[in-house]
Amino acid sequence: MLERDVVAAIRKYLASLGSDIFFWKEHGGPYGTSGIPDIICCYKGRFLGLEAKLPCGKLTELQKRTLDRINAAGGIARRVESVDDVKAVIAQADSERRDTH
Repeated sequence: MLERDVVAAIRKYLASLGSDIFFWKEHGGPYGTSGIPDIICCYKGRFLGLEAKLPCGKLTELQKRTLDRINAAGGIARRVESVDDVKAVIAQADSERRDTH
């Protein structure tokens, strides 16, 4: 399995959530911002950043700092290896949403 396969499975799952989510795959390049997570989402009004990695993959220092900055700003940013990891992030967002309403 390649990292792109993990990303594809995550995107398929996110698409199954219907109108509760807006997301896109961030593509690096000369006009992008380094360190941005692979998948950016707005889920029920909550900002999510998902950095997909294989189990043996490591975050770069820039990726770690970016995830920390998103979390510090009130979003949820995580390193994810599977759809199950993403389901846990979605459950966290749902739980925190219930706690504030």
